Amino acid sequence: MKKNKVIIFSAPSGAGKSTLVKHLMKEFPNLGFSISATSRKPRGKEQHGREYYFLSPQEFVKKIENNEFVEYEEVYTNLHYGTLKSEVERIWAEGKIAIFDIDVKGGINLKKLYGNNALSIFIMPPSIEVLKERLLLRGTETPKSMELRLAKAAQEIKHSNQFDTTLINDNLEQCLLKAEEIVRKFNNQ
Repeated sequence: MKKNKVIIFSAPSGAGKSTLVKHLMKEFPNLGFSISATSRKPRGKEQHGREYYFLSPQEFVKKIENNEFVEYEEVYTNLHYGTLKSEVERIWAEGKIAIFDIDVKGGINLKKLYGNNALSIFIMPPSIEVLKERLLLRGTETPKSMELRLAKAAQEIKHSNQFDTTLINDNLEQCLLKAEEIVRKFNNQ
């Protein structure tokens, strides 16, 4: 019987992990996207059950108490993110490999949990300056949130060595091709 596998993409916010994951989802039909839960409010056109499961802080805490998460954390004060056990089980029930677009701490925790059944990939921005430019282009950050994200990114980059591989996203096309190659190899194990 084939073991249930997971692929973990982690990076500082703005490094390009979501772009890579979306691309890989199109290229590999055997991947199932793991939708994270969060206690933050939706941004822009985000919808419950598509980008995230949007929960109230009280709902999130209740699920923690009920041991419903594979992993979770309080990313910023009163702002939680996590992976529901039911989400991973849903993907595996479809016979697919769960693919995660997750923050660095969550990625490290998932790798520890799933071990050799997990492929963990860290997406490295070319520099903090480029990361700042990308976040500015999104137009979703206040000056204070930008400052927090960049400080967090500097800390997260220090943990890149805890991942199976690191891809530097300085050329998107090359990064996409390398990601495809890595996922294809993991797929065939």
